[in-house]
Amino acid sequence: MLEKVQELLCEVESFSPKSIEELEVFRIKFLGKKGVMNDLFAAFKTVPAEQKKGFGQALNQLKQAAQRKLDECKDFFENTEDDGEKIDLSRPISLDNLGSRHPISLVRNEIVEIFKRIGFTVSEGPEMEDDWHNFTALNLQKEHPARDMQDTFFIQKNPDVLLRTHTSSVQVRYMEENMPPIRTVSPGRVYRNEAISARAHCIFHQVEGLYIDKNVSFADLKQTLLYFAKEMFGEQTEIRLRPSYFPFTEPSAEVDVYWGLESESDYRITKGTGWLEIMGCGMVDPAVLRNCGINPDEYSGYAFGMGVERIAMLQYGVTDLRLFFENDVRFLKQFRSTI
Repeated sequence: MLEKVQELLCEVESFSPKSIEELEVFRIKFLGKKGVMNDLFAAFKTVPAEQKKGFGQALNQLKQAAQRKLDECKDFFENTEDDGEKIDLSRPISLDNLGSRHPISLVRNEIVEIFKRIGFTVSEGPEMEDDWHNFTALNLQKEHPARDMQDTFFIQKNPDVLLRTHTSSVQVRYMEENMPPIRTVSPGRVYRNEAISARAHCIFHQVEGLYIDKNVSFADLKQTLLYFAKEMFGEQTEIRLRPSYFPFTEPSAEVDVYWGLESESDYRITKGTGWLEIMGCGMVDPAVLRNCGINPDEYSGYAFGMGVERIAMLQYGVTDLRLFFENDVRFLKQFRSTI
């Protein structure tokens, strides 16, 4: 009798129904009122006293295994049915629900790809930085008034640790670890303690570039930026450079592109001039090179940096910066990818 129980236990464990109907047959066979378990429990009375304990344990094990198999298969069939219909695994996929690339990712990738075509590599660094890499090495000493230009998120327990305010910190790390010639772009997310509005945010993205070699001139910088502007905005694009100030470059300049005055929107975003600022740039200050272990008497270089959101707003006609961070599906669907 005990051998029969063991055979039935093997049958239960190997049972694999292909339909809910097969499962119902299984239930009736083992757990129904006239099923196997009722017969076995009835036969329990005839088992010799010395075998009752082992036979009773085997019966309980068989009943529990049958009930467990029934519950598992029932859950499986319930979860794989939809409105009474089984899922058709052979059905072709629908291309109507393709995801979207975020507009910031699209513009950042395009910017990086443009500079890759002229030999720039990509470098990355930590978003949580120390004071040396974010400020001091870039010619911003502890009491330098230019530090006030950037409202910084400092880590309260350690005033020398902060969320980076620009990806220039990545350039410092790259110069410390690599000798010229250096040609790299550093895309990444940065943080500044600013009030959130349609034109500003406490989180934004930058792409900064750096070129260090012998005999690098301001003319090299201008030609690189003109190439970028034409690739990004079209062959007819014009640029101009206006004198400016950045602590880590000397001389420094702001770069404008001619956007035109063909519509009311053009007048509004260019303030009636037709020109629109897209980035800052300049020749790397010799003190910065020296701080990073590069001899400024032998090498020179240029650096530039742009806000990805600013370029994206121009490319896609977005008027509110906050849209890039709200994850509104109606907004993101406009950038649906075909790959």
